[in-house]
Amino acid sequence: MAGNSQRPNRRKTGTKKGAVVGSGGQRRKALKGKGPTPAAEQRTKHPAAKKVASAARRAASPSRAGQPRTAPGRRGPAAKDAPELLVGRNPVAEALRAQIPATALYVAHGLATDERVTEAIATAADRGLSIMEVSRQELDRMTGGVLHQGIGLQVPPYQYHELEDVLASAAEAPHAPLLVALDGLTDPRNLGAVVRSAAAFGAHGVVLPERRAAGMTATAWRTSAGAAARLPVARVTNLVRSLKACQDQGYVVAGLDADGEVSLDELEAAVDPLVIVVGSEGRGLSRLVGEVCDLRVSIPMGSLTESLNASVAAAVTLAEVARRRRISARSSG
Repeated sequence: MAGNSQRPNRRKTGTKKGAVVGSGGQRRKALKGKGPTPAAEQRTKHPAAKKVASAARRAASPSRAGQPRTAPGRRGPAAKDAPELLVGRNPVAEALRAQIPATALYVAHGLATDERVTEAIATAADRGLSIMEVSRQELDRMTGGVLHQGIGLQVPPYQYHELEDVLASAAEAPHAPLLVALDGLTDPRNLGAVVRSAAAFGAHGVVLPERRAAGMTATAWRTSAGAAARLPVARVTNLVRSLKACQDQGYVVAGLDADGEVSLDELEAAVDPLVIVVGSEGRGLSRLVGEVCDLRVSIPMGSLTESLNASVAAAVTLAEVARRRRISARSSG
């Protein structure tokens, strides 16, 4: 009968419904306070936290300095069968003006011309280059999405020289041989600038390693302003072994080092057969290359300047070597 039931009116402990009466349906741990609200940067979905995470990813990823910009939504590697192209209106016009070797000029359909495009087409026609009109989609495919501005210059693969041939040619020069070796330089623009300086200050060749270093790409060609067509560039499998081969032929190997024991303005070896070794943009000379150097040369600078760009350091050193050699030639003559 209603109201006469003898069963206790409470839930059993341990059932699906949860704890006994008095817990409010929560376990003891859940009743504890959660502490102060975390800072915005520590809350996963907060915009401030997303901004911090994005900055950390950028810091952890390799730098894109020196790499060509890519159009949004078109990022990706160039097609494997695509030729090497130098792109952009200014770069193409400058490359043709500098007589950089080229095989064809690609122009996008319906490209709005300006004086740079007109000059590039006229120069390419005067040189007898093939002028190919292609769609923008085809240029995108050929360049991997790099911002090409509707124009690209096809550059043939660079023909590297053998180190033995470079050394033999330098030995026949009327003055002491001078070479520049690059230890891990990865920016093709720096490579092109070094080649240009080496040609300007009387070097007989440039030596660079095959691995973990920039090669003579279209960008390096353009930055060299055509000097790569006049100055031999040798690519070697082992830079340390190649430097030792130079030493066997009487060269002094001088590595540029901010902590070097010899100041550039006291470099007596400048008038001797010389190899100037330039380190990478970030870490400088590698350990093994530094150990094989006969001496390490520092460039005197103001106290507020810690270091120079690799190509600038090479240019300063080459200019000083050329100056000392001119003085020596005048005094001996």
